Amino acid sequence: MTMSTQAEILLAEPRGFCAGVDRAIEIVERALQKFGRPIYVRHEIVHNTYVVNDLKAKGAIFIEELSDVPPGATLVFSAHGVSKAVQREAEARGFQIFDATCPLVTKVHVEVAKLHKEGYEFIMIGHKGHPEVEGTVGQLDSGIHLVEDEADVARVQLVQTAKLAVVTQTTLSVDDAASIMAAVKARFPQVREPKQQDICYATQNRQDAVKLLSPQVDVVIVVGSPTSSNSNRLREVAKKLGTDAYMVDSADELKPEWFDGRSRVGLTAGASAPEILVQQVIERIRALGAVAVRKMDGIEETIKFPLPKGLKQEV
Repeated sequence: MTMSTQAEILLAEPRGFCAGVDRAIEIVERALQKFGRPIYVRHEIVHNTYVVNDLKAKGAIFIEELSDVPPGATLVFSAHGVSKAVQREAEARGFQIFDATCPLVTKVHVEVAKLHKEGYEFIMIGHKGHPEVEGTVGQLDSGIHLVEDEADVARVQLVQTAKLAVVTQTTLSVDDAASIMAAVKARFPQVREPKQQDICYATQNRQDAVKLLSPQVDVVIVVGSPTSSNSNRLREVAKKLGTDAYMVDSADELKPEWFDGRSRVGLTAGASAPEILVQQVIERIRALGAVAVRKMDGIEETIKFPLPKGLKQEV
């Protein structure tokens, strides 16, 4: 079996890198140019195998424990953000620090700090063990209760509910987060919600694009690494709409049987997956028999975030 003749690839718009990922990678590259190798990075700068390997080749060293960084070294915090404890330890060890935390994650941290001063406790909707969640929960010593699903909402034990606010991880499924948020509001009607949802524009846009794409194709391929939260959500969104969906870290992982008899393949990429991987996937699907590539209409993203002081381009 092969792909049907006249098979085409439909490309989701937008897909791939978001402004926070662009900025994080640029911070590591600029630091390498300015200070030379090695530059130490706490945790994968973004959750993508290709990006991490590319930066390793350029001289970045990825670590989880700050004790693995020599004194006086230059250290970059990943795009996911870090806890106050990690921040304090890095400062105490005397590293030169550049913070690549996505500004939209920082916005959540700032909100937590502000409301904590006003006496609020928090419910956070997110995935246990994800570095962004660890960073946000770690903004305070206590008072942030993590919930992953509606069952967790029913179980959560709070000291007080008069001052309660909810925050979310920026890369969740928009629909799942909405149903968990509804459960939070049902149990704690006076809960304070963020003025603007915490789920970021890029997560929302990529999920919306997959919702448009899925009904028009026979199979959806998501380019993204297994650790990437937002990439996993894209595959789930397509599956929920009843379309077969697979996630690949690179073109090598594509299986010919996924395309047997299929005439339309939808293709997207998570916010940490570079366009070069998308192009390699297109080439591989063309080799399996696709004859055309068509771009869907979609939102054009123009957001750009400034670099930290000390790494801006000298004019």
